[in-house]
Amino acid sequence: MLNAFILFLCEAPFCCQFIEFANAVSARADKLRPWQKAAFYCGMAVFPVMLSLTLTTLFGNAIAFATGVLYGLSALGKKGDAISYARIHQQQKQMDEEKLTGALEGQGL
Repeated sequence: MLNAFILFLCEAPFCCQFIEFANAVSARADKLRPWQKAAFYCGMAVFPVMLSLTLTTLFGNAIAFATGVLYGLSALGKKGDAISYARIHQQQKQMDEEKLTGALEGQGL
């Protein structure tokens, strides 16, 4: 229940509008980077599961872990477009060909 309360304070402070420090906690959580939020939420979800591995504990902490996973994915950033991948692949292919021709010329001498 503590994990759910912390999750509500950080992500949805309007649900806790009658608690005086809710906006301060939410403002501080908003300043964290996505990877820091991911580590916090996943760690917050894994700790109770390690203490008591039951089905209810798993289901109860699944939402906090899922939130951490989503923040982790957002920390990775956007996927690149096909044009940049094609350009990188072409450059690698060209470098490989240059290395191969350089090796063959070195053997011929």
